Amino acid sequence: MDETFSQEQQHLLEVYAKLEQIRDALTADLESDHAGAAQDLIDMSEEVRLNFNSADETMETLAAIETLNAVIDAYNQYHDIKLDELRRAIMLLRQPYFAKVTLKMRPGRPPRDVYIGAAGMTDERSIPFIVDWRSPVAETYYNQEMGETSYLMDGKARTVELLLRRQFDIVRDKLNMYFDTTVAIEDSLLLAALKAHHTEKLQAITATIQREQNTVVRHEDVPVLLVSGIAGSGKTSVMLQRIAYLFYNQRKTLDPKQVFLFTPNQMFVHYIDTVLPTLGESNPQTVTWDAFLASLDLSGRNSGAQGSADELRRLERAVASMTLEAGDLREIRVDGVRLLTAAQIKNAVEKFSRIPAGPRLAALVEEELHEKLERRFDALAKDDEMQEDMLGLDIEDQLEYFDSTIAPYDEEETRALARIYVSKRFAAAHDAIDSAAWLRIDRIGMRLLGRSDLTAAEWLYTKLLVAGGQAKHVRYVMIDEVQDYSEVQLMVLARYFANAHFLLLGDENQAIFEHAASFDAIRGIFSAVHGDVAECALTTSYRSSPEITELFASLLDADVAMSLSSVQREGTKPEQIVCEDRESYLGTLGRLVDEAEASSGLTAIIVQRKETVHWIDKQLGGRVRVLARNDALPKSGVVLLTLALAKGLEFDHVIIADADGNDYLGTPLARRRLYTAISRAMHKVTLLAQGDLSPLLK
Repeated sequence: MDETFSQEQQHLLEVYAKLEQIRDALTADLESDHAGAAQDLIDMSEEVRLNFNSADETMETLAAIETLNAVIDAYNQYHDIKLDELRRAIMLLRQPYFAKVTLKMRPGRPPRDVYIGAAGMTDERSIPFIVDWRSPVAETYYNQEMGETSYLMDGKARTVELLLRRQFDIVRDKLNMYFDTTVAIEDSLLLAALKAHHTEKLQAITATIQREQNTVVRHEDVPVLLVSGIAGSGKTSVMLQRIAYLFYNQRKTLDPKQVFLFTPNQMFVHYIDTVLPTLGESNPQTVTWDAFLASLDLSGRNSGAQGSADELRRLERAVASMTLEAGDLREIRVDGVRLLTAAQIKNAVEKFSRIPAGPRLAALVEEELHEKLERRFDALAKDDEMQEDMLGLDIEDQLEYFDSTIAPYDEEETRALARIYVSKRFAAAHDAIDSAAWLRIDRIGMRLLGRSDLTAAEWLYTKLLVAGGQAKHVRYVMIDEVQDYSEVQLMVLARYFANAHFLLLGDENQAIFEHAASFDAIRGIFSAVHGDVAECALTTSYRSSPEITELFASLLDADVAMSLSSVQREGTKPEQIVCEDRESYLGTLGRLVDEAEASSGLTAIIVQRKETVHWIDKQLGGRVRVLARNDALPKSGVVLLTLALAKGLEFDHVIIADADGNDYLGTPLARRRLYTAISRAMHKVTLLAQGDLSPLLK
């Protein structure tokens, strides 16, 4: 009998019992607190008398309402804290922890056992019995350094001695096995996880984060972090763990709405959307480039993604020496009422005539326009017609504007209420000023470029150059598959999110589009706007078998290929099949589909062109599922899709059905595309060609 196993199983049972007690106690507390809070609020509400007959009575009524609101806020805050603790307890009951480290914190002191889980939990004395994987001390587990190691606490390195690093395979209260490991290649949990088949959703890698991945996850907060990782190195997983880490370290200040994640397509959004919730975190704002433009009402234009970066640079030079003309300005109207004339806006611009065009000038003009607008509101509040409109409001509208019914008793109170009415009715005018609606962006951009139209990217870039950034609240922007973005797209995003810190992840060897920006260009774009660009590299493949890794590595430069490795166990050798004619090609493809359907896991037939997808689908008689941009990835079966859609995804078996010399010529672009297609495979890859095999494979 393994005594260590017995001891760890007993410890697990004790921890599990604690978690059950915490869950049950919190559930009971929340139910009791909810009932008690509801009754308290009913009693307090009944004591509040709504009386607006005089100024003093109105003040007393408002004070009573404010007190009630404060009590409600306190109840809500207490409820949210308890609810968060209950959520963590329920999550941990699925797997209380996945690792343990034994640390000697100080000489002469007994070692300390630290159990690490997906979330942290404390006992009745507020002593942690499970620590969150993102906590500083948990870094000793991910460092994978036995003996002397360190972790950062409040920005200072704390040195400790790691005596034991133990991993657990646990399901609820059952310990299946444990492993004592020291280095990454001996990471037993990782190797066990890699044996598994593809899942329709990306899984969190919390228990198996490797040292080079941990460097990215826990990297210091810098303006721009560029991560270059080979295919299958876990870039997307690392990005999501990084987001979870940021949420943990900025729990009180960082909101998911302040984090933007750019993904290749909606299928990819479906693929990753459960990772952060399983870690107890909310998903950030997840968008594609097209969705980003749509949110700015620019979807009706040519996106300009494949446009010329030189045109944007030409705009930069032109704006630096331009002067706003009268025709570049427009009046501000809301609800059919003209609030600021073009002449008033022109006067505001001329007031700062010595300041060159750009965000500084726009900020000064906007401040002036806000003051003019407030004066306009003052005038409107004295307007008889506006006062009549206010007095004619029905009860529902009165409550919306004033939170109560109104019955002004003299002219002074009428004007005061009218001022409130005007401010709320025309509040959108302030928003229009802030969004630079007083500028004719199209006219400015077309005038500077000497063109009759602008793409969405050019329009937005013109606005950014003239009026400044538009996403001041966004603190972090993550761009996955950054190698597929053009210089135009990245120049726009770098300026639009001028106040944000960026995490850029990609593989330059997977740049499958002709207009993609090089990594040198990416560095230049972001250093120009955000300063220095920090970099990390991920050189180990966790997705593909050594045989598949060797095949796609053979498509790279020799010096790059030599640095790549796979931690997977030996697998199936890639298969190359060349068919002499169409009949034998279709027969072979049909046989491969039959074999794939009879096996477990998910098989993908990947081709470059949409036309080839339609042709194969027709030839196979609709036997396989054709995936479109908005589809979710199935767990098993056979799917047919383009290489562009397959980007970032993984499959148990990949059939490259157009591995011939016509589709994969011996060009750098074709080489990158073939590298990308092959590297989608986890366990098996089949290259099928009609006629000649691609020269890249010979």
